[in-house]
Amino acid sequence: MNIFPAIDLIEGCAVRLVRGDYAQKTIYSNDPAAVAVSFAKAGATYLHLVDLEGAKDGTTPNLETIREIVAKSGLITEVGGGIRSEETIEKYLQAGVSRVILGTAAITQPDFLERMVAKYGEKIAVGVDIKDGMVAIKGWTELSGLTCDAFCEKLEKIGVKTIICTDISKDGLLSGTNLELYRHLSETYHMDLIASGGVSSLEDVSALQCMGLYGAILGKALYTGHIDLAEAVKIGKGEG
Repeated sequence: MNIFPAIDLIEGCAVRLVRGDYAQKTIYSNDPAAVAVSFAKAGATYLHLVDLEGAKDGTTPNLETIREIVAKSGLITEVGGGIRSEETIEKYLQAGVSRVILGTAAITQPDFLERMVAKYGEKIAVGVDIKDGMVAIKGWTELSGLTCDAFCEKLEKIGVKTIICTDISKDGLLSGTNLELYRHLSETYHMDLIASGGVSSLEDVSALQCMGLYGAILGKALYTGHIDLAEAVKIGKGEG
């Protein structure tokens, strides 16, 4: 299982939110590229980035910061947050990003999603953000009306390779992740599944690794010291 340390960006800084609430923001670093380099030194191969400003308004205000992060860290990077046009996809790919994550657009523009998957293949991932059993959109501020399973069935049918599933109720709370959700998804669908939200201990990492998941995202727990990244990477490789 691949470990994806996460950096959430607002105004060029690495931040964390609680359950997606922009009013509950903690700034961890004003040099996110240095944070990414530290992840690489700890043994990480992958990186998960989210432009939280872009998630709300569909712009790319942190593009130059992301370009710097990719260049300095050398990590295989995926980016999400407000990616709603092919122009934005191209900007990120040209900045060295390996995979872009469609969220709101995957729900509101299904034809766009199909075209982008057909054109870019595995460079397109989809974020499946779950709140009260429904898929949330627009920076987690609205519910879409689609259930998790209904959405995943659609994604698998059109050939999406990778999904990043977040249980919003667990995000940023350090209270453990939703193992039942990820077990269900991994047993039901044949897409690469990355678990996100509430992965807050090495026990969580080990449990997800035992399910055979493709990846797990580590966020707040890294910044608070609840999880040692080097140890998590070892567990992900089956060496822990």
